Amino acid sequence: MINRFERFSTDIMEVFRYWHKIAADEMEKFGLKGAYCTYFSVLSRFEAGLTATQLCELCCKDKADVSRAVSDLEKKGYIKKETNGANLYRAKICLTEEGNRVAAYVQNRANLAVSLAGDGVSEQDRAIFYSTLEAIVKNLEKISAQGLPENE
Repeated sequence: MINRFERFSTDIMEVFRYWHKIAADEMEKFGLKGAYCTYFSVLSRFEAGLTATQLCELCCKDKADVSRAVSDLEKKGYIKKETNGANLYRAKICLTEEGNRVAAYVQNRANLAVSLAGDGVSEQDRAIFYSTLEAIVKNLEKISAQGLPENE
C-alpha cells in the first residue's frame, strides 16, 4: 500500500503538473508563459494596482519571478506601472485595457477548468476538501517556519 506521504506528494505534484500544462496551453495563445495566468488573475482583482512586493505575496512567487514577469508583460503592453511620484520599486502595477481582456479570458478558462476538474465531486465533498487542504497548508507553513520536531 502506498504510504500517506508518497500519495500526498505524488497527488500534489500531479495537480501541479496538469495545472502548468493547461495554463501553458492557454497562455501560449498570447505568446506568454503559463505561470503568467496567476498574475492576470490576481491583478484583475485590484483595479488600483499592486506593488511588486504585494504581487509576490499574493501569487506566492519570489521577487525574481515577479520582476521577470512584470518586465515581459509591460513590454507586451498587458500591464503598466503607475509611480505617482514614488520610485519604480514602489510603483503600482496595473492591467492595461488589453491586460484586462486577457485577464477576463484567463478567468473564464480557469472557471471552466475548475468546473471540469471537479466533475463528480459533491458540494459537501468540495467543502471538506478545501477545508482540509487549508488546514494542511497552515500546518505545513508552521512546520516550514519552525522545523520538524526532533522527537515525535
